[in-house]
Amino acid sequence: MKQLGILDSAFINMEQPNTPQHVGSLGIYDPSTAAGGKVRFKQVIATFERRLANQPLFRTRLVRVPGGLDRPYWVKDARFDVEFHLRHIALPKPGDWRQLCIQVARLHSRPLDMGRPLWEAWIIEGLDRMPGLPAGSFAVYTKIHHSLVDGMAGNSIVALIHDLVADPQAEAFGDDPPKLVDTQPSIAELLARASINGIRNVAGVVSGGISTSAQLARYLTAVMRKEMPPPDISAPKTRFNRAVGPHRVFTAAEFSLERVRAVKDAAGVKVNDIALAVTGGALQRYLAELGEAPGAPLAATIPLNMRTRRDSSEDNNQVGSVFTSLHTDIPEPAQRLQAIHLSAIEAQRSGEASPMVDVLKLAGVFAPALTRPVLGFWARNHLSSYMPVNITTVVSNVAGPDFPLYCAGARLVDYYGLGVLTPGLGIFHMFFSYCGKVTISVLADREMLPEPDRYQSCLEGAFAELEAAVLPRPRRRRRQKKPA
Repeated sequence: MKQLGILDSAFINMEQPNTPQHVGSLGIYDPSTAAGGKVRFKQVIATFERRLANQPLFRTRLVRVPGGLDRPYWVKDARFDVEFHLRHIALPKPGDWRQLCIQVARLHSRPLDMGRPLWEAWIIEGLDRMPGLPAGSFAVYTKIHHSLVDGMAGNSIVALIHDLVADPQAEAFGDDPPKLVDTQPSIAELLARASINGIRNVAGVVSGGISTSAQLARYLTAVMRKEMPPPDISAPKTRFNRAVGPHRVFTAAEFSLERVRAVKDAAGVKVNDIALAVTGGALQRYLAELGEAPGAPLAATIPLNMRTRRDSSEDNNQVGSVFTSLHTDIPEPAQRLQAIHLSAIEAQRSGEASPMVDVLKLAGVFAPALTRPVLGFWARNHLSSYMPVNITTVVSNVAGPDFPLYCAGARLVDYYGLGVLTPGLGIFHMFFSYCGKVTISVLADREMLPEPDRYQSCLEGAFAELEAAVLPRPRRRRRQKKPA
């Protein structure tokens, strides 16, 4: 039995009916690489059982402390049944991309069962009209609560549930070791632990408050000395800053990784800068088509992997966040990309020194009995609309494997990531590279983005515009005149 860390507990406390805190993924598979060119549901179940047999993360269940007096615990569930977490559905005919997007959006809208291990996987058959794929292709949509994984850990799960070859030999895995389970803690034990932890937590909050105050003082001093830029809180509000409803839309665009790297190398920037530039360009295009484009530049949040910036811990989540300008007020794409590049560097440098990088921890520092009612009141009354800091979207960039993966013998062709929405922030962008491709996945509130196809075109147009502005045009050869 293990108690949740502060940030892990924060995602549990932020769970609300309209903003469930699970992340998702969508993989599309070509079954022609499997034996017989076909994959059955029981084969997928067998693959998940084999791959997850020694992974206690997927057998872990949440146990709350009575009265919300302390952070909850993870308990390895003795009654874990993998078949409960695997569901089987099919698209109606003709089984095209838009139908798949609608189905995935519906599945992602539904909260997880908080009384069981916090993940589900849906095998979706009937993808008969997917471009470049044979009839009978299928997809696997997986969702897992954010308290269990962050972005980098989610990338590890991609490798965890897949094989490196289409036909792995069972002998290579050997016999499964015995599975460890935890005894269900009694109410008396949980309350006894809560009383002890209450004293520790008070001391921790006091020492943490002193440390944060000192950090904040150093940051403000650096800003006053102009050693760091002041935080930009002047970004305009858009339709994506309204109250988030219970329904979602999902769409995505796909590009060649070679093309993305060509733009990156020609401009002398990073892939993350390309992600921000394409996102900003698409948002500005979409809002302009609706007559809602603001004159001031939009802003975005960038998740930071704190594992490489601080001492590691046993918490599932080790992520921070900073925000940066998307410079959407600069019309020329190449100039906008360079401005984004400089702003992103400065945001990471100053953001790591700012206490705001750990702002999510505020939702997990105090006991759930205090935090959950406050967060519920905040969400129901849309208090984020009164905050001076306006963020249009979250842009997460994850580098996946550059080699093919397989599930039940079927080759993973495309992979898409779905994030979380929070009150007052109704659109999320995920960039994921896999096997020579880059996918841009978009999760949004259905009322805020009623035309996902239109927004997909905006993403494609934004990248094409950026590519044309950065890459040199090939010179045309002059035609030689024929002799008379």
